[in-house]
Amino acid sequence: MTKRQPGQPQLQLRQTVASATVAELRRRILSGSVAEGEALRQDALANEFGISRIPIREAFRELAAEGLVTLHPHRGAVVTALSADDIAELFDLRAMLEPDLTRRAVPRLRDSDFARVERILDDYEAAIRDGDIDAWGELNTEYHLALYRAADRPQTLALVRMLLANTDRYTRVQLAMSEGATTRARREHAALLVFCREGNVNAAAELMLNHILAVKQDLLRLLPK
Repeated sequence: MTKRQPGQPQLQLRQTVASATVAELRRRILSGSVAEGEALRQDALANEFGISRIPIREAFRELAAEGLVTLHPHRGAVVTALSADDIAELFDLRAMLEPDLTRRAVPRLRDSDFARVERILDDYEAAIRDGDIDAWGELNTEYHLALYRAADRPQTLALVRMLLANTDRYTRVQLAMSEGATTRARREHAALLVFCREGNVNAAAELMLNHILAVKQDLLRLLPK
């Protein structure tokens, strides 16, 4: 049995508190309950969560690495506001990386991967029926990552995870406001799964590319409104 080192429980507790803080702040940003350009007050959050400022600062640094907040010397952490050009660039990056991950993943997908993706799509359908916008974004991200993990490209996957985190709140807007967007998303997600099951690499990669670019175009039309 490995001997427990002094201080190990405290370290694990600190990591747990910091991780929970990151998850809650990320949820607030992605759901829109904290607006773009809004400052996150360290003292106020520490009081609200009943924790010290140390895990709050750690959470700010992690969210900054994800691009969800920007750290300013005097204002602290501010929720990142993205311009139309920023959003276009993020989706262009996704369009470069995700079809490649799809090509690499399709031949390596196993029955357990398909079972997981099918469960995600079932939950996605339920979220759409219930109008649960928060769940839409979370499940959309889960769906994409569940397919890409089989590619065994951890560095690319980490980049895509960051891009998905940055575009998630805008994807929710697109699904909620663009006519027919949810119907198209459901249809394309299901079709992509069929191509993956068939081992049709080219069709799966092409559909992924078109899927990402369609969301980008919808968003760029919606943003001025």
